[in-house]
Amino acid sequence: MNNLLETPIEYLKGVGPKRGELFRKELNVHKYVDLINLFPNRYIDRTHYFKINQLQNTSSEFQIIGKIINLKTVEQGKGRSRLVATFIDDTGQMELVWFQGQKWIREGVKINEVYVIFGKVTQFGATYNMAHPEMELLAEHKASLRSAMQPVYPSTEKLNNRGITNKVVNKLMQQLFVETQALFSETLPDYLIDQLKLIPKNAALFNIHFPKSQELLAKAQFRLKFEELFFIQLQLITKNLIRKHKIKGHPFGTVGENFNNFYNNHLPFELTNAQKRVLKEIRNDMGSNAQMNRLLQGDVGSGKTIVALMCMLMAKDNGFQSCLMAPTEILAKQHFIGLTELAKDLDINIQILTGSSKTKERRLIHEALENGTLDILIGTHALLEDKVKFQNLGLAIIDEQHRFGVEQRSKLWKKNTIPPHVLVMTATPIPRTLAMSLYGDLDISVIDELPPGRKPIQTVHRFDSNRLKVWKFIKDEIAKGRQIYIVYPLIQESEKMDYKDLMDGYESISRDFPLPDYSISILHGQMKPADKEEEMRRFAAGKTNIMVATTVIEVGVNVPNASVMIIESAERFGLSQLHQLRGRVGRGAEQSYCILMTSHKLSEDSKIRMETMVRTNDGFEIAEVDLKLRGPGDLMGKQQSGVLNLQIADLVRDKDILQVARHEAVKLLKADAPMEKPEHKRLREVFIAMSKKKNIWNYIS
Repeated sequence: MNNLLETPIEYLKGVGPKRGELFRKELNVHKYVDLINLFPNRYIDRTHYFKINQLQNTSSEFQIIGKIINLKTVEQGKGRSRLVATFIDDTGQMELVWFQGQKWIREGVKINEVYVIFGKVTQFGATYNMAHPEMELLAEHKASLRSAMQPVYPSTEKLNNRGITNKVVNKLMQQLFVETQALFSETLPDYLIDQLKLIPKNAALFNIHFPKSQELLAKAQFRLKFEELFFIQLQLITKNLIRKHKIKGHPFGTVGENFNNFYNNHLPFELTNAQKRVLKEIRNDMGSNAQMNRLLQGDVGSGKTIVALMCMLMAKDNGFQSCLMAPTEILAKQHFIGLTELAKDLDINIQILTGSSKTKERRLIHEALENGTLDILIGTHALLEDKVKFQNLGLAIIDEQHRFGVEQRSKLWKKNTIPPHVLVMTATPIPRTLAMSLYGDLDISVIDELPPGRKPIQTVHRFDSNRLKVWKFIKDEIAKGRQIYIVYPLIQESEKMDYKDLMDGYESISRDFPLPDYSISILHGQMKPADKEEEMRRFAAGKTNIMVATTVIEVGVNVPNASVMIIESAERFGLSQLHQLRGRVGRGAEQSYCILMTSHKLSEDSKIRMETMVRTNDGFEIAEVDLKLRGPGDLMGKQQSGVLNLQIADLVRDKDILQVARHEAVKLLKADAPMEKPEHKRLREVFIAMSKKKNIWNYIS
């Protein structure tokens, strides 16, 4: 690459130390190369010149050629003034106005010279005026590098206050192209450029900053977006290949007695085709010599638990132990109850270990783990403690992985000399585009159909003014023997406020559903774990009809008899959270309902969220809408969003380009994984240089 590009930004003519410091802090621009990669947010079309008699009082920007014929200062009182110029062309006249920088303008303006002015116009009476116009002498305008499509760069209030306007950034960009002579090294192999009809790197960078036409701009954007996504995919897929090549796994060669006995004699229901397909993918992984690292996505209620059990039976058939780690005690207990029930007729030892396990229980578990008599251990973070030693851990399953940090996951790896196979399960549907970028180094399996006999949950949106009708509906459902959840929002900043919301709600529900006809449970984050367990147990056993809760119940609570989920202030929840909450009902054969309660005041985004929830039960469709509304960073939480500091590509809008980039990266690495062929020489150099830079890839899964 052009070595000049590594020059610190303050050495660029027109920058200097003070501006350099601002560029670093405000825009993360440290070197010439960072400025080249500061891509415009949008473009203003400067191909058209208006006459003064064509102006209209709109908020559009106009570009006009004409002369300034005089300049005067107008006093405004209280020591304030404005500078006013009369600007004419052959069809009429208008005024140009400055409130600031008057001395500088007065000294710089040339009377009766031809200027090109640009800005927004406003109308006062019959006269138009333009405040603080951009101005350029016509001769300079024609000679300028600046293109007809004028770029608008990212900026901050501080930059504008210090006089670093868009025009200044544009001039600095021109200077950069002059100093580097626009010699930017090509990064992609020739055959790929030809095959995809990409414009060269030089032309792409020039036309992204100074596009001569819409067509050239589109070509430049495609080329640069493809390149960015292509290198990300190369990194991720290479990481996956290296792991499979370097990290040997335990080959599970046999599908034996435990698996076959369960499959043939004890399956509670026929597996769906999706479950069968996923099991086959996992069996192939675990049967090879490589260590499995697979992400299993399945919507709420799609039957991930039974797949997990069958994988653990495969491990047992091959002489290995398994563990399943869940983010909360409630969820770990639920997995324990569910798996114990499924495996009740098998000769298999399953135990649970959580923070509240008694010392005596722990001691017995530790012994059984080390002597190999314990087959499956389910638990929370407690599984990661150094005291927890397995005789032979072959499979680690992690549920709701986005709630665990990377260090926590890597501790599980170290529980055996050869790392165990890893299966990561999530009920949070991740759009394919995001999964390809965030988990591109994991193999992905999707369970995309629900078990037969499940009725889709009916979702409705009701305003607070309909509350009486909703309460009547609840009473009718309870009369049929059903149970109800009523959930209040949890806003992290203010637990006191949430608690108040919840307690106010609880009091009014207690009045409307009085004892002895109705019985109410309550669940919130400030309760002791033992009290939470007791309330959950009473509700699960059917001793209470209504569970009033905060989002504590969001993940994994399973009460088949609960058929109605009411979400209060639903506008305060994100889409994926609404979808997770809705998944708490619809676990039995009865028709279930989700009622979204909101006030009448709804933002546009809130309206889209409510409409989406009412329209579809498909978690992947919901995740796509969520991605459009919130952007990738928010969806993945803090740990993951760093990888998505994309400079030009956008995962929502550019998913087609991403798919092309991934396809080409896979094809290239299949043909030449080390990138050693002569045609991949420069690609390899760029790849190595990128990998040495701030290594954001280390912490992806």
